[in-house]
Amino acid sequence: MLEQGLLFTLLLSFLLTVFFSPFFIPFLRRLKFGQSIRNEGPKSHQKKTGTPTMGGLMIILSIVLSTVVMASQFQSIDMEIWLLLLVTVGFGLLGFLDDYIKVVKKRNLGLTSKQKFLGQVAIAALVYVVLHQANISTAIHLPGTEWSVDIGWFYFPLIIIMLVGASNAVNLTDGLDGLVAGTSAVAFGAFSIIAFSLDMMTVSLFSVAIVGAVLGFLVFNAHPAKVFMGDTGSLALGGALAMIAILTKMELLLVVIGGVFVVETLSVIVQVISFKSTGKRVFKMSPLHHHYELSGWSEWRVVVTFWIVGILFAVAGVYLEVWMI
Repeated sequence: MLEQGLLFTLLLSFLLTVFFSPFFIPFLRRLKFGQSIRNEGPKSHQKKTGTPTMGGLMIILSIVLSTVVMASQFQSIDMEIWLLLLVTVGFGLLGFLDDYIKVVKKRNLGLTSKQKFLGQVAIAALVYVVLHQANISTAIHLPGTEWSVDIGWFYFPLIIIMLVGASNAVNLTDGLDGLVAGTSAVAFGAFSIIAFSLDMMTVSLFSVAIVGAVLGFLVFNAHPAKVFMGDTGSLALGGALAMIAILTKMELLLVVIGGVFVVETLSVIVQVISFKSTGKRVFKMSPLHHHYELSGWSEWRVVVTFWIVGILFAVAGVYLEVWMI
């Protein structure tokens, strides 16, 4: 029965996204909600200017509807579901503000980094308050073992680091058609398996709802993309991924399953440090996916390669937690 619930959730979220998109994309185009492409990026991306953005709204709508409907049918709408929806919608709204400013101002910069950071921290702090009231364990599980370490008060800053870091990491990865949709589907799929193995059915159901939603979005976001998810989608997905890791007590495993996002973020950090300290760039352009583009790879080749790497990271994460113990 529970397995059927997960399958129905996957299908419902997929079909909702596929159903809404043909109506929503022309609506975004009529509102002139087109993406502005930064001049510093690859020249080949300039032709994408004007492609409708804020497609993340479709993803979030599908996630919320399918989760609420299917959780009420097969499980219950408990605190975990509310927290997951709070983070997803909260970070999505933050991304929406960022996208909206970009569209209205017709420039590639929305909220300032300080404004975005404060918004992310505020949501993370609210999450910690709820978790603290629920007396959640402050122990960190060591992947692949039965061991855990209680970090006490440091759990609060860890939650902030995870939510802010994951949302920004997924946001940085969102630079090519279908890149984040594919890699996030893999990552959430891995966490759905882990949550299921831990008998955390509502978390597994929510994860599956996201898999269906992003796969449905991929139908319209694969190269050449008819719509972009924008910060609305990428910030929401990153926040949701971190929240799932927190609820399943797989905080450290997030680094493995979200390996593609981690590598993309590290490439930016390395590039900035190298350029500021030596005046030289390690990569032709960061994040890393742009380096391969400028090395002569087609956009589709880069995306598929990153999908495959994401699958390897996800399999490693599931192996550590489900099959190794």
